[in-house]
Amino acid sequence: MSISLHPLAGIGEIRPGDDLAAILAGALTASGLTPQPDDILVVTQKIVSKAQNRFVDLATITPGARARHLAGITGKDARLVELVLAESTAVVRAVPNVLITRHRSGHVMANAGIDRSNTGAGGAERVLLLPQDADAAAAALRAGLAARLSPAPAIVISDSFGRPWRYGVTNVAIGAAGFPALVDRRGDTDRDGRILEVTQIALADMVASAAGLAMGEAAEGIPAALVRGLPLPGAPRPAAALVRPPSEDLFQ
Repeated sequence: MSISLHPLAGIGEIRPGDDLAAILAGALTASGLTPQPDDILVVTQKIVSKAQNRFVDLATITPGARARHLAGITGKDARLVELVLAESTAVVRAVPNVLITRHRSGHVMANAGIDRSNTGAGGAERVLLLPQDADAAAAALRAGLAARLSPAPAIVISDSFGRPWRYGVTNVAIGAAGFPALVDRRGDTDRDGRILEVTQIALADMVASAAGLAMGEAAEGIPAALVRGLPLPGAPRPAAALVRPPSEDLFQ
């Protein structure tokens, strides 16, 4: 098995209403990447959110009492905290400089995934929310690519997450279509014939992290990368399959 990473340069700034499938299909063609079976196209949530016009101007936000209280604890802009609360179902942790919530999608993350970096023109008051439904967005993007390319690649929508007990961020999948985001190996055997009892593989997260090496995390301007050569086992499963439900939260 030979896995290769192919960053897609030259995509440019994505704007609200842009046809993301057409732009990415053009970038693949311009890069000389002829579609192959088992290709996976990883795109950042940022360009998906931009195309969906998930921008919010903080000047339009009036924080409520709870947002003002949490802003006092965390030292964050109360208007940003109000948006975080609107995007979340629960506050997991609020301490100075840190606000961790359970996003309405189920993902536990800092600031409900709301971002101020690389949002394009619009000023320091503009922030960007996560896509409305990242799995649905991945499926729609794959359908759009299927109308232009054959075979259409599987899709991962990635975002940068911190992790408990470890410094630094890494890319994970918040949306997926066309392949199994989670591969359940329970019941299989290892090389010694022992039955695997707990092994589940976060395949979409591994693909997202690998693509992150090609895309970068700052000013690289590469919002998509093709992962090629990875066999895709089993039926498709969305990224929602990766989310552990609150009833199984080991650290509450």
